[in-house]
Amino acid sequence: MATLPAPQRPALNVRPFFEDKARAFWTLQAAGWTGYLLLRGASTLSNLSVKAVIPVIVEAIVGYCITLLLSTLYGYYRSLPRLGGVLLTVLTLLGAVVFYALIVSIAFSLVRDDRAAVTIVGLFGAIFVAFIVLTGWSALYFGINVYLIVEQQIDEMHILENQASLAQLAMLRYQLNPHFLFNTLNSISTLVLLKQTERANAMLSRLSSFLRYTLANEPTAHVTVAQEVETLKLYLEIEKMRFEERLRPIFDIDPRAERARLPSLLLQPLVENAIKYAVTPQEEGAEICVRVRLAGDRVQIGVSDTGPGLHETRVMPSLSTGVGLTNIRERLVQAYGPDHRFETRTTPAGGFSVDIEIPFQLDDVSREAA
Repeated sequence: MATLPAPQRPALNVRPFFEDKARAFWTLQAAGWTGYLLLRGASTLSNLSVKAVIPVIVEAIVGYCITLLLSTLYGYYRSLPRLGGVLLTVLTLLGAVVFYALIVSIAFSLVRDDRAAVTIVGLFGAIFVAFIVLTGWSALYFGINVYLIVEQQIDEMHILENQASLAQLAMLRYQLNPHFLFNTLNSISTLVLLKQTERANAMLSRLSSFLRYTLANEPTAHVTVAQEVETLKLYLEIEKMRFEERLRPIFDIDPRAERARLPSLLLQPLVENAIKYAVTPQEEGAEICVRVRLAGDRVQIGVSDTGPGLHETRVMPSLSTGVGLTNIRERLVQAYGPDHRFETRTTPAGGFSVDIEIPFQLDDVSREAA
């Protein structure tokens, strides 16, 4: 697309880790419960015996299995209606806490008394620990899922924004004045009727070359100044066959700026408006000057004519001029954001000019943005 100013978001190093959600889950699950086992095992360092370590291992294994079951159930609950899903999530968590606490209490009681005698105090202590562990795990589980959902929605929003910008750019690019095509075809028809086949063939050949260019290039692509100027010359050759000496084009191109890039067919509507409002209404025609200058890291482009110009007392021109200028303004905004200048002016002696200033770019950044 045309140098679309893509929204800048801070790069999060954690995002690539979650690109493969299944791998991320198993990695976190294994690392978390291994850390929990080591942390709980540190409390038995004063009593290095098999009987002291076994309950801790059982506790970690049971917790690992329970959280696997919880992840499956939580995933299923997300597909249910919100209220029912929340209620089932809370009940499942409470049931898992009680079950986990009971298993842990039995394991530790076997170590102490060699029999499964669970005391009330020990059970409540185990419930407290199990509640902290499983609630913390659940909070982490839902927190990561919410983060991934938000990130996915942000990415989808950016994709939609880019697609909308591409569509708008394509619309602006194809919003060429159909009068040019109609007038050219009428001129070719007239030449055929007058049996001026050589001129008709030449005009038809140039028209096909111009249309081939407009269709071959992507609507959001950037082209070099040299390519844009060559296209304008092709367009003006077609129009010159209609207006002959009344149309006097002048090109003043800085060779240093020929490699600079700009949105394709950006200048064609300006030249077309100059023909319509400077050349057509005057019997002597008019000059149309296209100049391009390189000033530091800026490209200055001007399109001017020697026509009557636009004055406040003059009736507003037809819609095509307004659409053409608006088209260019919007394309410049889409391409460069605020980093451009677009000005129009009418000189007191007559004539209308448009001045454009854009950054000097050599790479086709529009393709990178697309």
